[in-house]
Amino acid sequence: MKIFKPKFWDQNYFTILSLLLFPVSLLYRAIIYLKNVNSNQKEFSIPVICVGNIYVGGTGKTPISLKICKILKESDQNPVIIKKNYKNHNDEISLIKKYNKILVSKKRADAINQAIEKKFNFAVLDDGYQDLSVKKNLSIVCFHGKQKIGNGHLIPSGPLRENLMALKNCQIILINGKKDLEFEQKLKRYNSKLDFFYYDYCLKNIENFKNKKLIAFAGIGNPQNFFDFLKENHLNIVKEISYPDHYQYSEKDLENLNKLENLYKAKLITTEKDFLRINPFVRKKFDHIRIELKFENEESFKNKIKQLIK
Repeated sequence: MKIFKPKFWDQNYFTILSLLLFPVSLLYRAIIYLKNVNSNQKEFSIPVICVGNIYVGGTGKTPISLKICKILKESDQNPVIIKKNYKNHNDEISLIKKYNKILVSKKRADAINQAIEKKFNFAVLDDGYQDLSVKKNLSIVCFHGKQKIGNGHLIPSGPLRENLMALKNCQIILINGKKDLEFEQKLKRYNSKLDFFYYDYCLKNIENFKNKKLIAFAGIGNPQNFFDFLKENHLNIVKEISYPDHYQYSEKDLENLNKLENLYKAKLITTEKDFLRINPFVRKKFDHIRIELKFENEESFKNKIKQLIK
């Protein structure tokens, strides 16, 4: 069963719940340590770029992975996106397939070997920063400017998949949002050589939604970021509905959404990832936004990627 992220994860102080769960976080940290100690890193004959996160979910890994593939294709490279086979991640796989080649396997190393056999010359890992069995040529960690690191504690006391000391294995930090020198300095305590890049999303099909009443719904890592993004683009959102990350919409869910559409006399709108989770036979009753990434310093970011081209 899917669950919502606890609200206390994003408080900037210790709550009673986070304090009660802290011993479990210590156990989780010990398990991660033992796993990392026993990992044997494998090197590959093609460059491996990892787009990962430390804050769990909702940091934009998939759009960034697609953007990197686009940059590589502009330089006549042949990249493929690699994903580990998680049962509930078919939405991300479907989204990637619309725009780029993808290989999925229970083990990322196996998928990279498939990539080499199929003559791809770049492997872009969508997630996998915590997978130390794969040697990366470039590691990118993504954050959202609103959540940053939440309360700074590990799961389940907080939203972090691992301690910030893990940033020692990272070269680039990507932040969705405005420049934040204070946050940069905080992360540089763990790795002084980090390069920071900032980006925002732009609505490609905004004309479809202007001057209309909209009901926004989303089952992603941080639905509120999606709702705020729509309102920042001056769209008229009359109702917001949140579902857990990777939520599988039932027939009853969709019927209820259609009832709300009639009640509010408003158009239903969601993310592209959510849209792909809706039964294809009823998708025409819903609409979705299409986004593109705009970097604050795109040429500099492109150069970092192109440095890996042999």
